[in-house]
Amino acid sequence: MITLTVTDREGKTHAVKTTPDGTLMEAIRDYGLTDGFALCGGHCSCATCHVILDEAVLSLLSPVSDDEDGLLDGSDHREAGSRLACQVPLTAKLDLADVKIAPAD
Repeated sequence: MITLTVTDREGKTHAVKTTPDGTLMEAIRDYGLTDGFALCGGHCSCATCHVILDEAVLSLLSPVSDDEDGLLDGSDHREAGSRLACQVPLTAKLDLADVKIAPAD
């Protein structure tokens, strides 16, 4: 098991305990944080699973793909740590990661 600290759009934090498989989007959705989140179901086509990760977590991930980059460019809330949760593999390396769900566009 791994634990993620997820801050929702209202600023409330949640300790999300999950197995290190699938994607970050699936872990957040399966926990129940679904209000306007991950509307395309993880197909990298809507950017509703936009999250902000800190630099330490970003260094553990592969670079942003062109498709992901294009979707993030359409967000008014893009930051240096922006990623689409559907494109972040959930591995043991993400244990104790802080994840902030970006405001809805």
